[in-house]
Amino acid sequence: MSHRQIMKAFSGLLLALLVAMLSSTIVSNALPTILADLRGTQGEYTWVVTAMLLTSTATTPIWGKLADLFSKKLLYQLAIAIFTLGSVLGGIAQSMPELIAYRALQGIGLGGLQALVQIVIAAMIPPRERGRYSGYIGAVIAVATVAGPLVGGLIVDSPLGWRWCFWVCVPIAVIAFVVLGRTLRLPVIKREVKIDWFGATLLVGGVALLLVWISLAGKSFAWVSWSTLGYVGGAVVLLGLAVFAETRAAEPVVPLRLFRNRTFTLAVLGSLAVGTGMFGASVFLGQYYQLARGFTPTHAGLMTMPMLLGLAISSTVAGQIISRTGRTKPFMVPGAVFLVAGLFLLSTIDHATNLTLMGGYLALVGIGVGLLMQNLVLVVQNGVGMKDMGAASSVVTFFRSLGGAAGVSALGAVLASHVTTNITESLAKLGVPAGAAKGGGTLDIKSLSEPMRTIVHSAYGDAIGNVFLIAGCIAVVTLVAVLLMKEVPLRQSLDVETVVVEEAGETEKTAEIAAVAASVTHLHGRVFGANGRPVAGVVLTLTDASGHQVALGHTGPGGEYRLTAPGAGDHVLLATSGTIRPQASTVRLDEIPLRHDFLLERTGGLGGRVRTAGRHAAVAGALVTVTDGQGTVVDSTHAGGDGWYGISGLTPGAYTLTVAAPGHRPLAGAFTVGAGSRTRYDVELAPVPRVGLRHAG
Repeated sequence: MSHRQIMKAFSGLLLALLVAMLSSTIVSNALPTILADLRGTQGEYTWVVTAMLLTSTATTPIWGKLADLFSKKLLYQLAIAIFTLGSVLGGIAQSMPELIAYRALQGIGLGGLQALVQIVIAAMIPPRERGRYSGYIGAVIAVATVAGPLVGGLIVDSPLGWRWCFWVCVPIAVIAFVVLGRTLRLPVIKREVKIDWFGATLLVGGVALLLVWISLAGKSFAWVSWSTLGYVGGAVVLLGLAVFAETRAAEPVVPLRLFRNRTFTLAVLGSLAVGTGMFGASVFLGQYYQLARGFTPTHAGLMTMPMLLGLAISSTVAGQIISRTGRTKPFMVPGAVFLVAGLFLLSTIDHATNLTLMGGYLALVGIGVGLLMQNLVLVVQNGVGMKDMGAASSVVTFFRSLGGAAGVSALGAVLASHVTTNITESLAKLGVPAGAAKGGGTLDIKSLSEPMRTIVHSAYGDAIGNVFLIAGCIAVVTLVAVLLMKEVPLRQSLDVETVVVEEAGETEKTAEIAAVAASVTHLHGRVFGANGRPVAGVVLTLTDASGHQVALGHTGPGGEYRLTAPGAGDHVLLATSGTIRPQASTVRLDEIPLRHDFLLERTGGLGGRVRTAGRHAAVAGALVTVTDGQGTVVDSTHAGGDGWYGISGLTPGAYTLTVAAPGHRPLAGAFTVGAGSRTRYDVELAPVPRVGLRHAG
């Protein structure tokens, strides 16, 4: 796909990803209003978020594996359809159990959208160029993750009501469906399909039991209890059976051999804390600003803007630089440091923290997530071939979602426990019996008396710091994982074959071989202008000995290009671009990748008007010819009806211009063309006098 085709399809991908991520955060500021309307509890508050994260997390690896077996385009459209259905139903929910069920349906579609977007991009763009596109994805996720609460707050405060938090995404999802149908063109590899449904079922069951236990422990039963033993024991058994099934399956949902790659394993561990920080911060910050500081939903959304800006700017800028340098670790290490620092600083907040200072803490978290989130996926994709791209990408996304789901559930339980304790202690100081603390369990703060409302505000504000303290401890794991990660420069080809090498007693995938199959050869290099600087956007066409086009590509930001040919032998490589003089070279390709650099010259042009001398009337149809110093005709054209002519693509130098027209004397003149400039040369032709003959009588 050309750059223009990629950007058209990319717009559809970003639209679908935007609405999917918006749906997961848009309800965060609306939840207090939703639960007050549907008479929900703190436990159900957490479940509205957890249900969606649970199903999206559990189904992510399945979507990824299906993408390795079926049409990625059709799967993406199916995910959009499922998500849209869940959104429509969520807006008509009449009770909390209904709402939670519809959010779970939304989550199935969300799992496909967030996994498949990375896979589709990996099928279109080489890792070296993928950095700038990943930056756009990070910016969209940033906007959706942090702006979602703002949009939700605006909707709740408007006459539309909270139900439009679900319906507002539907039109955009439909547009994304249509755009992808018209613009996305990906090859479908036909091969025997063997879906590991048994392993998928075990995996989903084990993860679901684990997340349900985290959601209920501490509220419905004690952390150390027979119920805990049942949930955790069942999860361990199911996940153990899933691992065994994956080792026997012909097409495992999660290929365990991927974990032999140290970079892959460390990226998976690092993604856990990123998910916890991203989802946890967005969910609980909305609750903090409304329940602890008394802000409206709209105001609460505005207060998270520092995190939004930090995430959007850092991911976009880092993506552009990574595409030029091919290095990711110099960004991931500072990102992990910023994330850890921001979360630990947020652990110090209470109901009276200076909001400006808190904005700085949020900016640090946003920058950290922006530098980490997409780059962790990118380094994994850089080390695997296309046959495992879906599974590898979805596993990283799976663990990021797992961190978010488990984090929201566990942190929600911690927050609820500390809020209850704080309310009980505050009432005890006033001599009120402990049983009165039950009144503080409601999220409808407006229904409480003024003294009780003040106690609840303080309870939530003083308890929120514990949530970020735990999240900061988890983020330390990400920092360690990134520090231990061995950087491999991003490759410039879509696919790789890896060889196993021994280094210091470790087996690592480190060698990139530029071949998809034995008969495929590669041509790469850089294109420079006359000034020695790289030229971006140059179109390169490779033709075989019979003149058939076998490859087409364009240079990247650093002038680099890479083409894949389906065979060896002599080929012709043509480079063209706007004011750059076209240049062709003969190249001989074999099994060894060939490097071929171009040094292009900028061309100039000539233009002007042909008129009749004295009368200044346009001379339509005048023949304009340009010859070089050796008298060779370089180009020719005819003047238009208004006398104007133009010639482009001339190499800088001296030329002779000749103009001839019926009824006029020909005219020749010398002119010089400069690099990248257009010379103006107007011509006045003298008319030929008419001579009359008279016959003698």
